[in-house]
Amino acid sequence: MEILHSVPKTPVKAVLFDFDGTISTLRYGWEAVMRQMMLELIAGGKEPDAALVRLVDDYIEESTGIQTIFQMKWLAARVREYGRTDLPDDPWWYKDEYNRRLMRTVSGRVAAVSSGAEPREKYLIAGAARFLAALRARGVSCYVASGTDDADVRAEAHALGVDGYFARIAGAPAHAESCAKEAALRMLVGEIGLSGDKIAVIGDGKVEIALAKEIGARALGLATDEEALCGVNEKKRARLVRAGADAIEGDFLDEAALLSWLGFEEV
Repeated sequence: MEILHSVPKTPVKAVLFDFDGTISTLRYGWEAVMRQMMLELIAGGKEPDAALVRLVDDYIEESTGIQTIFQMKWLAARVREYGRTDLPDDPWWYKDEYNRRLMRTVSGRVAAVSSGAEPREKYLIAGAARFLAALRARGVSCYVASGTDDADVRAEAHALGVDGYFARIAGAPAHAESCAKEAALRMLVGEIGLSGDKIAVIGDGKVEIALAKEIGARALGLATDEEALCGVNEKKRARLVRAGADAIEGDFLDEAALLSWLGFEEV
């Protein structure tokens, strides 16, 4: 574990996890699907020039972790800006089209895992299930909040056999723009009454890291290599460092270090 900032030594009471890229890799490759769709729809069938390719690539990198609908709002605006008049203005149309394309792959992976044709471990970041079990054994309440649609993140957590570890799983609500991650932290502070030093946030996106810092929670940037399932992805690491993560890790294999960082000295 790479320690960037000191954090409280007291044990946490709750941990909020991002899901895609943090625990699950069922949606690995979503960036390529979004990139192809954005370039196709903005360019209108023409070969995209280097400036457009750079614009799309930079935006996808910058927006990782936010709700898909906001990415689709950006896309709808670029479609209009580049002069296409044959496509809808409604960003929800773009979101539905993106989900249709993405789910071609994701649905097949979910079906393969659910049927036993492929092992769950093929789509879990290394050590994730064991680490969740260790947190449960220590009385820590775990939560998932995701920018993925609510029904999908629940179904995918169930397929991977990790849904039982979480007190609550929340994704993006249907045709609504409210942020599940912000709502989850608001619930932990406002409804449950936890102070920031009793909360940890673990994720591979800058959104959850920034939200953690806003409430004084400790923030672990999980710079996962989603293809290898273990080790640090340097591109993600740089993004998470810029976002203000207190520590960086690439997976959940060093359970002792992770639990110690969360305030549990006896592992």
